[in-house]
Amino acid sequence: MKIDANEYMVFDANKKIVGRFASVIAKNLLNGKTVAVINAEKALISGNKNDLMKKYRTRLNIKETMNPENSPYWSKKPDILMKRIIRGMLPYKSSHGKEAYKRLKVFISVPEIFKDKSCVEMVSKDTKTMYMNTMSIKELSELLGYKEQ
Repeated sequence: MKIDANEYMVFDANKKIVGRFASVIAKNLLNGKTVAVINAEKALISGNKNDLMKKYRTRLNIKETMNPENSPYWSKKPDILMKRIIRGMLPYKSSHGKEAYKRLKVFISVPEIFKDKSCVEMVSKDTKTMYMNTMSIKELSELLGYKEQ
């Protein structure tokens, strides 16, 4: 599948808080825009490291007893984890939400086709002053067991 860089709104997730960032992305998707997220592994999750680990470990280990194939899937890979977080902000079970989710692309680092494209600026406060405990999605993925290839 060929990707045309001109039809995408490009957002850089570098040093952005995931929840606030994902809500802006979801809003643009629901308004009919096609969105690409770059540097997904550099996005920050606020909270205590131990609490985040417990929360995401339990999500990874949820299995349905009758049919484990019907269990929810949470990836350890940073880009798919970011995509799943954004999906949580969409009305995914409706047709409108599914169409919006199909217009989303999430990338680890910056792919070649988006190197020259300018990113949409999101105004946010400095994360160091706003939050005491933050952790990048890459750190979380590595603690969950993701190994870079």
